Amino acid sequence: MNYMLNMWNVVMDNRYNPLSQIPDFETRHLVFQLLAWMWCIIFSMYFGSMYVFGTTAILHSILIAGVAITFAIFRTAEKNPQFFMKKDGYHSFPRARQSMWINGKKVQLDPSDPGGEHE
Repeated sequence: MNYMLNMWNVVMDNRYNPLSQIPDFETRHLVFQLLAWMWCIIFSMYFGSMYVFGTTAILHSILIAGVAITFAIFRTAEKNPQFFMKKDGYHSFPRARQSMWINGKKVQLDPSDPGGEHE
């Protein structure tokens, strides 16, 4: 089991494979995506069908994009957890203007009330 996990990490985890030497995350993702498409083409040629290519290309893109987005969110949470916290002075969108439109009329809101989700 350890062997399989190590092999997975060498191929799929950019902390362990040679792509880890590319400093920019987006460039690493692009190169990884190009490699995935290359393998889609190889498998579709092996099976002799361009329909297989379309299916495998789409599935590889979805899988790698999901992994990349998850990794980016985890990295942001690790390096900058404040990114996910409520910012000072943040209010719901209608409250940002300090007024609301109700039945076609502009109603001024109390400036000392920060408001909330259900105004």
